[in-house]
Amino acid sequence: MEDAAIESKILEISRLYAAINQKVEEFVVGNRHLIDSILIALLSEGHILIEGVPGTAKTTIAKSIAIMTGCEFNRIQGAIDLQPADMLGVRIYDQQQKEFILRKGPIFTNILLADEINRVNPKSQSAFIEAMSERQATIDGITMPLPIPFFVIATQNPFEFEGTFPLIEAQRDRFMLSIKSSYLNFDDELSIIRRVHSNQLDWDLYSRTIKPLLSPETIRQYVGVVGNITVEEPVLAYIRDLVIATRTHPDIDLGASSRASIALVRGGKGMAAIRNRTYVIPDDIKQIAPAVLGHRILLGRGAEVEGLTVDQVLNEILNKVEVL
Repeated sequence: MEDAAIESKILEISRLYAAINQKVEEFVVGNRHLIDSILIALLSEGHILIEGVPGTAKTTIAKSIAIMTGCEFNRIQGAIDLQPADMLGVRIYDQQQKEFILRKGPIFTNILLADEINRVNPKSQSAFIEAMSERQATIDGITMPLPIPFFVIATQNPFEFEGTFPLIEAQRDRFMLSIKSSYLNFDDELSIIRRVHSNQLDWDLYSRTIKPLLSPETIRQYVGVVGNITVEEPVLAYIRDLVIATRTHPDIDLGASSRASIALVRGGKGMAAIRNRTYVIPDDIKQIAPAVLGHRILLGRGAEVEGLTVDQVLNEILNKVEVL
C-alpha cells in the first residue's frame, strides 16, 4: 500500500476513533482508557482482560462499541457449572434430516464478552485457549473457524475469591492487554448522579440512537492498514529491551514471553493509528506497556514480602530502559 493511501486510511481510523469516543461518552462517564484499549485491541487482532469492581460500565462500553462496529455481539456469564458445550455448542441428531447438526454456541460471534471469566472452571476455561489463539473451535473432533473479526473482552472481579479459579498463565498470555477498571473519581461520580436525576441513563433509549459506523469487512481492512504502520529499528530495539528487562529483573520470577513482544509491536501500531500517525514513537510503546506486560509477569516471593506491586516494578523498568 502506498504512503498516501496509508495516510488516508489512518486519518479515517482516527476520525472514527473520535466519533466512537464521542458517542460512548454521551452515556458512559469516564473510562476513556478502557474505550481506547478496546479499540486498540480490536485494530490489532488482540483480546482484552479487564479486572475491576462491578458497576464500572464494562458491559455497557462493550455493547456500545459492538453496535458501532456493526459486529455481532454475544455474552457469556461465568459460572462454576459452565461447561465447554455451553460456550462452543453441541452436535445434535435431527430426526427429520437423519443426521447430526451443529447448534453453535455463543463463542461463534465477532465480539464476545466473557463476564467474570475467573468463575469458569478450568476445564471450560481451556476451551477459550484454542478460540483465542487459533480463532477456531473444535466440537466432537471437528474444527470450525470462528467469524472474522473475533474479539474477546473478558472481565474478572478481584475481590471475590470464593468460587473463583485464577486464570492459568497460558491463558493470561493469550490476552493482548489487561487493564484495571476502577471506581469513578469525585467529579465523575457526581456526573453520574446528575444524569440519573435527569433521566439520561436509559440504555434502551440510548442504544436506539447508536448507528453502525463500521462493518466486519471494514475492520478487516483497517487491521491490514494498521499492520503497515512503520516501526523504526530503535523502537523495535526498545521493545526488545523492555521485554528482556522483565526476564532479568531481580524482583520478577516469571518474565514476559515473546507474545508480549508481538503485542507491544501491534499495540504500538494501534496506538499510533488512533493518534493519526503512520509511524510508532517510543511514547506509544511506553503508554501501552503496562497493559501488555502487567498480567504476564509474576513477582518473586521476596518482592511480595517487601510489599512491592507489579505496577511499581514495571514503572521502575519503564524509567530505566531507554531508547538507544
